[in-house]
Formats: sequence, structure tokens, C-alpha cells
Amino acid sequence: MATDHAIGIDIGGTGIKGAVVDLGTGELVGDRFKVRTPEGGRPADILRATDELLAGIADESDGTKLPLGLCFPAVVKHGRTLSAANVSDEWIGLAAEELFENELGREIHFINDADAAGYAESRYGAAVGAEGLVILTTLGTGIGSAFLYDGVLVPNTELGHLEIDGVDAEHRAAYSAMERESLSWTQWAERLQRYYAHVEFLFSPDLFVVGGGVSKHHEHFLPLLDLKTPIVPAVHRNNAGILGAASLATR
Repeated sequence: MATDHAIGIDIGGTGIKGAVVDLGTGELVGDRFKVRTPEGGRPADILRATDELLAGIADESDGTKLPLGLCFPAVVKHGRTLSAANVSDEWIGLAAEELFENELGREIHFINDADAAGYAESRYGAAVGAEGLVILTTLGTGIGSAFLYDGVLVPNTELGHLEIDGVDAEHRAAYSAMERESLSWTQWAERLQRYYAHVEFLFSPDLFVVGGGVSKHHEHFLPLLDLKTPIVPAVHRNNAGILGAASLATR
């Protein structure tokens, strides 16, 4: 198979999904595979489930020869997971890249999930050709973030944990807060305004890109925000991690 294809796998708190990606177009080649993230999100269980998922992809695509990128909900530094979001705390401090390589029997490129999504949007989505600083945020259970400067990824920003009004920003402004507190779009947008205005003040970005599943409803909340910086919905949403992980696997 041509080397303009790679496999991307996105590990999340509820599901592990992956596919072969056409690196020229940013489109999935064939089916997207998905398995449930094992209850508790413990290392041995996630490693086994990822191996099972990869076997399905490889059977369909002769994927044994393709580069493989894998993204994960943690700060990733020198192959180690230094945090754990919606997976077991046992991941904290593990040499996770090495563990995955041993389990899967091949080299991988290992990266934070929001960073993978941001890279995908810069290469195939809402931030293609954007100059200066692009900040992608994913609004979901928490708030993930990615910085891209002239298309170059600056990894491991954790803007969901900015302290605003004495609490982690994501506790009040993530999509999960809207659901938990039964907020209206307008009420939630007031919290998002406080959050994005603070991020804008600190970093003076040139573009905000808003991802996460809720971005498909962007017309309900993005027009309510009053910022100096343009703010646009992400294009790839649930496939962004797969696309970004696959793209980075060849770099």
C-alpha cells in the first residue's frame, strides 16, 4: 500500500477508535473501527483493547506496513503519560509509548489527543493556511487545547486547567457543565465568554477553533461570544484525533 496512508488511533475515556487515513486528502480509507474503552481505563486493559482494534484495521488494510500514530487523553512528554483524563490514574508516570510499542509489536508516534485534533485542523480543517497563533479547544467532558504557531504544534498546553474565579475553567465552562447544570445555550455562552476572553487576554491568538462533539451545534453559542479574535467551529470533530495521530506518524 502507498506510503501516503497511515493508521490513526484515538484513545478516549469511553471509546477507542481508529482507521487508515489518506494523508493527502485527510479522508478515512475504508471503515472506522471502534471498541469500548474497558471499564476503569487501566493500562493492561487499554493496551489489550487497542491491540484488538489494530488487528481489525490491519486485517482490512494490510496495515502491518503502515505508519501508526496513537493519541491519548494525557500530557505526553518523552513518551510518558504525566496525567490521566477519564482513564485510570495508573497511567500517571508510565512509559506509555514503550508499553504500546511492546503490546502492538511495532513503532508508534504517541501524542496528546487535543494536540492531535489541533494538528488535524491545521492540516485538513478549519485552520488550513492560518498564520500566527491558532488555539484549538475541545469542549467535552473537560476542555482540551492545542497551540499551533504557523502550523507548528506546541504540545501539552492544558488550558482547561486555567484557574478562573477560583476554579478550573473546565469545571464551569466544559460542555459537561452545561449538561450537569441544565444550562441554556445563553447561560453556557456567558461562561464561555469569560473563558475565551481570559485566554485571548493571555495569549493574543489569531484564530480560535472550537472542537468536540458540541461544535456541530456551533450556531447556538459561537454567535453569542464577543471576542476580538475570530472563532470558528472545527471541521473534523470526532475524527480529528485519528487524522492528527495518523499525520504525525509520518513526521
